[in-house]
Amino acid sequence: MSENQKVIPNGGHRLRSLELVPHSPGLVTKDFKSDQEVRWCPGCGDYAILAAFQAFLPELEVPRENVVVVSGIGCSSRLPYYVSSYGLHSIHGRAPAIASGLASSRQDLSVWVITGDGDALSIGGNHLIHALRRNVNLKIMLFNNRIYGLTKGQYSPTSEQGTVTKSTPYGSLDHPFNPVSVALGAEASFVARSIDSDRKHLQSVMRAAADHKGTAFIEIFQNCPIFNDDAFAPIKEPKSPGIIRLTHGEQIRFGPDGSLGLTYGSHGSIQSVLASSVPESELIVHDAKLDDPSYAFALSRLDSYDFTHTPIGVFRSVERGSYDDAMAAQIETARSSGEGDLAKLLAGNDTWEVS
Repeated sequence: MSENQKVIPNGGHRLRSLELVPHSPGLVTKDFKSDQEVRWCPGCGDYAILAAFQAFLPELEVPRENVVVVSGIGCSSRLPYYVSSYGLHSIHGRAPAIASGLASSRQDLSVWVITGDGDALSIGGNHLIHALRRNVNLKIMLFNNRIYGLTKGQYSPTSEQGTVTKSTPYGSLDHPFNPVSVALGAEASFVARSIDSDRKHLQSVMRAAADHKGTAFIEIFQNCPIFNDDAFAPIKEPKSPGIIRLTHGEQIRFGPDGSLGLTYGSHGSIQSVLASSVPESELIVHDAKLDDPSYAFALSRLDSYDFTHTPIGVFRSVERGSYDDAMAAQIETARSSGEGDLAKLLAGNDTWEVS
């Protein structure tokens, strides 16, 4: 490690600290690269995501000492070591909870959570949905490779039904989670999806998430070349016919030469159609600002494991009061009224002495 970095034992957690230095404007990508050797398997999609993230961070125009990257456990959770900022490698599934406390108590920080499909949706599922519903001002990037990589290839909550792994030798019986649907079901105020190999698109989604006030959730399809190689091969090409690119305010067209579009189906569903087969007015124009999450949820249900239809981009981005703002206002009200006495609260009417 460099002289300005150190590892601090902290109750079993590992906290990498960045010595505070005067902030100089004009940060560049190399300023966010730590001196740690990047250790992922050759060909892992995490490399591409890390590079995109490091190149994006200077755009925040935030001092490095005000950027915090929090992770749980998994291959993706090594990422804080490789970013020259404050970083916390926490415990399995608990990154959203730890990041929520940090973001709520220090509103001057830019807090990013790095997690995986197993870390976030299995042991960490409860922490994830509550962070999303509270709308704490933090950004969650979920790397989804549809497998447990760090523990050597067991099926995960996003593995396709029937997937043969070390823990499911006869095929997984579980119905998989759709991370975007889960986030929208928790009424997250910002939900998006991107792909590890599409750097331009990935950074545009990161930018939109950073600009959002509240919890921003990004699912990133990420290749695991060892245990689930080419899981996303059908959508890796820029002109993959199944990719549906969502752009707010623009008509949704996809497929060969934009020949396909989306219309509303029965019972609130959304369906793909040959664009020339319906009146132009029936084709859906994407609206990420709709307050009701039903539309964004219907878009997420277009997903299929054969990638016939795969929406990417920002599904939902709505304004909603953030938890940390509300908490700060509540504390200030209590302080200004003189009622914010913690000792008095703890020794209130519901306590008694035992002699």
